[in-house]
Amino acid sequence: MPNRIALAQMCSGVDPAANASALRSHVDEAAEGGAEILFTPEMTGLLDRNRSRASLHIRQEADDVVLQEARDSAARRSIWLAIGSLAIKLDDDDGSKWINRSYLISPSGQIAAKYDKIHLFDVDLDTGETWRESAAYQAGTKAVTSPVSDATLGLSICYDLRFPSLFASLTNAGADILSIPAAFTVPTGKAHWEILLRARAIEAGVFVVAAAQSGKHEDGRETYGHSMVVGPWGDVLLDMGSDIGVGLCDIDLADIAKIQGRIPAISNRRAFAPPKVSS
Repeated sequence: MPNRIALAQMCSGVDPAANASALRSHVDEAAEGGAEILFTPEMTGLLDRNRSRASLHIRQEADDVVLQEARDSAARRSIWLAIGSLAIKLDDDDGSKWINRSYLISPSGQIAAKYDKIHLFDVDLDTGETWRESAAYQAGTKAVTSPVSDATLGLSICYDLRFPSLFASLTNAGADILSIPAAFTVPTGKAHWEILLRARAIEAGVFVVAAAQSGKHEDGRETYGHSMVVGPWGDVLLDMGSDIGVGLCDIDLADIAKIQGRIPAISNRRAFAPPKVSS
């Protein structure tokens, strides 16, 4: 039988308590829809590019209200939760930098796995606009997979999508579902979102589940939405458009073996020496 999954497409704001309340409602809807797991977007708990204001709400893990709500809701509804990410203050940090961290929560409310975003978006645009994610966040250093029922989940966050070596590492380790939560802007979303998601699924013959932020946020940014589920052949099984709420999708894990049997890309991978750098 197929496995039913759910995706929460959110428009997270600057108040973690309000975002926690929205998460609670999404968990209830997913559970009532028969889903075994709910996936949420990057920055589920707080989306605020005003770092001075955001710093008033970012807490250490033990004090984060959205993480606590996630754990309580998972236990209350006996459902897995893949929290796309939360902004977390490190326990040993002075508060000057944070971590962008994904959480996998078990149906008993326990933290089953954590993943810290490896690739941080730092860019100077021709328009004069500058983005420095590394100015506020510390980069992660480890790829993470975790068992979820009868599947293995590979974790990533947003900008990681553009670095296929991470996903090769995850699928080499046995991941058959890749979680790619995001908060893509509208221009890059229109240009690259679906293409990159389908590429990550096709190159390994696995499922991709990508819960996204959508709409105009309190901090002024606008995100693309289009939370998606992509099958191992690269077909789009779910596209939520711009609507806020929960989408349900049935996936059949047996499809992975069928596709990988036709194109055994993972087993055909080979190590090789890099090219020499020209002097």
